[in-house]
Amino acid sequence: MNMDTFIPNYVKTKQQGRLQEKIDRASALLADCTLCPRQCRKDRTKGEKGVCSTGRHAVVASWAPHFGEEPQLVGEKGSGTLFFSHCNLKCIFCQNDDISIKGMGQEAADGQIAAIMLHLQKIGCHNINLVTPSHVVPQILTALDIAAGQGLKIPLVYNCSGYESLDTLKILKDVVDIYMPDFKFWDPEMARICCHARDYPQVARKAIMEMNDQVGDLTVDASGIACSGLLVRHLVLPENLAGTYHILKFLKETVSPHTHVNIMSQYHPMGEAVKIKSLSRPVTAKEFRTAVHMAEKFNLTIIR
Repeated sequence: MNMDTFIPNYVKTKQQGRLQEKIDRASALLADCTLCPRQCRKDRTKGEKGVCSTGRHAVVASWAPHFGEEPQLVGEKGSGTLFFSHCNLKCIFCQNDDISIKGMGQEAADGQIAAIMLHLQKIGCHNINLVTPSHVVPQILTALDIAAGQGLKIPLVYNCSGYESLDTLKILKDVVDIYMPDFKFWDPEMARICCHARDYPQVARKAIMEMNDQVGDLTVDASGIACSGLLVRHLVLPENLAGTYHILKFLKETVSPHTHVNIMSQYHPMGEAVKIKSLSRPVTAKEFRTAVHMAEKFNLTIIR
């Protein structure tokens, strides 16, 4: 694939006249919010807030070229990350809790978000990397419509926790180019302890299958930069509390034998996690190596 001739999904959808319909569908959900599996049913158009702590307008924490993401996203000029404040999952060990839980950032109008996207493209970023976008999909779609009308044409990355509504994901079909979800927990009880979402494993399985159905396996251009597809992140937890084996087996046997997966070692106890004995220490080198060996045995494509 040649990035020079690559046309992002959202551009094609706008050219076909279908983007506005998606904006309308997503925006309608805000009045009785069911954008994510929490199903808070708050009227966010009137400023009411549910678990995600976000009303009508998205809150943006920061934006910049990011060089710490996966190599397929970073390239030479970085991934154009746009960090949205707040979160619909709120893991107790989140390393960005100043953003996800405390809500550091400023409200941004849709036009301002579009301007950020265009700026990131102008300075050479290889993609627009939407970090924690699940609760602000209507605002993102409106911003995309504006930005695409002004020349945005680089791949769109949906960088999320995996706790996604199928209805919302179906709105995003033919909009997102690269899905990059986490798959955090296999065990419902661990999901309950860490994020008060016992249904997380079931939800994440269905969401990742839908994402793969939409975009398929990860594809890159001649220089190794990702153009489209699925890339799954998995954070190893102490004592195998994440259920790594089962998650990798699911990716191999149910999603795709060619799934690209990033096995991550950076777990560190933060926030309330320090009060839970099994989560009160970092992952050991042995625990991380064991997780990587599992992925190798399943012959998944491991992001290095």
